[in-house]
Formats: sequence, structure tokens, C-alpha cells
Amino acid sequence: MRDLKIPEQRHPEKARRPDNPQPKKPSWIRVKAPGGKGYADTAKIMRENKLVTVCEEAGCPNVGECWSQGHATMMIMGEVCTRACTFCNIATGRPPEALDIFEPGRVADAVSKLGLNHVVITSVDRDDIEDGGAEHFAQTIRAVRKRSPGTTIEILTPDFIRCDPKVLETVVEARPDVFNHNLETVPGLYPEVRPGARYFHSLRLLQRVKELDPTMFTKSGIMVGLGENRQSVMQVMEDMRAADIDFLTIGQYLQPTPKHHAVDRFVHPDEFAAYEKSAYGKGFLMVSATPLTRSSYHAGDDFARLQAARLAKLG
Repeated sequence: MRDLKIPEQRHPEKARRPDNPQPKKPSWIRVKAPGGKGYADTAKIMRENKLVTVCEEAGCPNVGECWSQGHATMMIMGEVCTRACTFCNIATGRPPEALDIFEPGRVADAVSKLGLNHVVITSVDRDDIEDGGAEHFAQTIRAVRKRSPGTTIEILTPDFIRCDPKVLETVVEARPDVFNHNLETVPGLYPEVRPGARYFHSLRLLQRVKELDPTMFTKSGIMVGLGENRQSVMQVMEDMRAADIDFLTIGQYLQPTPKHHAVDRFVHPDEFAAYEKSAYGKGFLMVSATPLTRSSYHAGDDFARLQAARLAKLG
């Protein structure tokens, strides 16, 4: 039986990799340690509902801030991912269990108990399942909608690369408010950073969401500090806008362990500000580009701004 708290068992495919030094974080990266009543209350609800969160599994630096406000990103379909991306801290391997048919109800219950106005639901990759978990996503969306009809729903999905293209329709027809799928990095770094995925497949997935439902907000994000350059980031922005993506997030890559992909550099906040200005100039409705930006960081506030931006654009 694997113990996912032990790095060698959590990431067996990385165990033989040479260590990459973990450089000291600059002042603009450091955050307070999690704690306080709000944090404890959120943790209790997650444990009582037997839910996994990407906040914990991915080692998000913002977990203290978000959980203290009762915001947590639910991660469905288990805690073991069938992919082995070199940047990611989620456990990898063959998932030991089938999908839990009661999980959508438990997610809906947690959303109700937390009183969320906006919820983000993500998942591990499940390449071992024929539809990649598309129907499970749809069931979770419907369960949350039924229990908390006033809550807006944002999903962060896998790429469904090994599935029939029609599975995407299953997810879109469940009507999430925001469909997010992260490109993660520039195309030239995919072989070493995101093996098993394909840049243009992910881009096309988001484009198809818009074709299926032009009113649905689409969102995607990348990390910087992996070895990309400014020109390649600009090209990703152009590709995203060609796919009619509404919302772009850019954040600093932080190395989870010495066995993960090395941090190439810490990008200065001024460079993030420049990326944000360029992205708005290219036509994105919403942009979040800061060192600590993550897909679901301040997602509720950003959704309100996203809606306002669309209304302003429509006049």
C-alpha cells in the first residue's frame, strides 16, 4: 500500500531523477503560514465530507489566505493522477479506485456548508477511464447547481486527450459558468514539463468549448519561470486569443521538491505587470498576472469582474 505522504511513493517516476536545487524565494513570493479559525473550519468541512483539495495536494502557497475565507478548490476523481508532469506535486501512478458515485453529492454538501458564492472544481487526470471523467464532472456540476442554485461554478478540467471528442459535449451541456483548462507552459517546453499532453490539443479543446456554447466563459493559465522567454509567452497569448479565450492567468512556477522541474528564474513583479498590460491589449476580458496568481486564486472576485468586462464590451 502506497503512503502518499512519502515523496518516493508519491512520485515514483521521479525517484531516480537527479536533485534540482531549490533556490531561495525572493521577498515578493513569501506568504504567511496557514492557520486561524477560518482555516480550521474549512479544513473540518473538507475532512467531514471526505474531499480532496488541490490546495493541499499541489502545495498551493495561497492555501492559508483562501481557506481562512472559506474558499477551497475541490479536486474530484481521487488523489492519484495518471500523468507525470514534472512541475506538479499531485501524486502520480495508476489510481487505486474507481470513481466514487457519491462524490458529487459530497462536493455539493461542502459547497452549501461553506456558503460559497463561487466554487472551483478541478480533478486529477484519469486516463484509465473511457470518458476521462467527463460524466463525473457533469454530475458534480448538476449536484452543486441543485443544492446551491445561486453559486456560480468554475471547472478546471483535464485535456480528455485519449477520449472520444464528444465527451467534451457532456461537460459543456452541464453548463458550468467558467470552463478552465490550463496550457501550463509554452509549447517548446511541453516535452519536458507536460509529457503526455499536447499544446495544440489543449488549445483546440478550449476553442471547441466556445463553438459548443459561445456564451460560456473560457479560461486558461500558464506558469513562468520554467525556462520560457518573453517572446514565447506573447505567442501563447496570441494563440489563446485566436481560440477566443476570455480569461488569462499567469503565475510564478514554484518547485515542490528537489525531484521536480527546476526553477529557471523568479520573475519580477514588474514583468508580470507588463504581461498583464500586453494581455489586455490583445483583447482578454480578464487577466490575473502576479507571482502568486493561481488558477483559482480570488476566482470569485475575478468572475464578477469577468462578467462586468463582458457587459462593458457589449455596451
